[in-house]
Amino acid sequence: MNNATTREQIIEAADDLFYRQGFAHTSFADIAKVVNISRGNFYHHFKTKDDILDAVIKNRLGKTEQMLADWGEQDSPAARIKSYIEILITNWSVIKDYGCPVGTLCTEMTKLSHPSKNDASQVFVLFRIWLKRQFSLLGHRKNADELAMQVLSWSQGVATLGNAFNDFKYVKREVKKMCDWLDALSAEKA
Repeated sequence: MNNATTREQIIEAADDLFYRQGFAHTSFADIAKVVNISRGNFYHHFKTKDDILDAVIKNRLGKTEQMLADWGEQDSPAARIKSYIEILITNWSVIKDYGCPVGTLCTEMTKLSHPSKNDASQVFVLFRIWLKRQFSLLGHRKNADELAMQVLSWSQGVATLGNAFNDFKYVKREVKKMCDWLDALSAEKA
């Protein structure tokens, strides 16, 4: 296994464990065990847990940028926004057990007063900017940021309550309501 592959495996394992167990409850030993490497080899790649966290956040940002680029290939801003909304259904299998990966990391970093709390929120910043652009393209330039924040807050609330009550029917109903709301917004500008 080459160094780049080992480093990538460490980042992926850490990302998964931070999500499922939390940053504070994940140790170097936990990550090393998943990747099946010695602690010495682990330290060759990362000196501190904060170094791993930085790499996890950068990795999440990269994956989010790629996902947004993929969604950008859809025909309309409304279809692109629906892709964001429908991620609640697409990712339900993990949201039901662990909540939103972005929201849980941001919440934990804030609770810990961790210096990386602003970095962890950058995925939300990406979503906000992207959604704002989509709403602008949809013809809602004046209130695009407000609409972007509405979608972000609505979807985070649905993820949190869906997780709390383990209620997929609720999630599907709320996703439909969001899509219907979006259709009405789209019709206003048609």
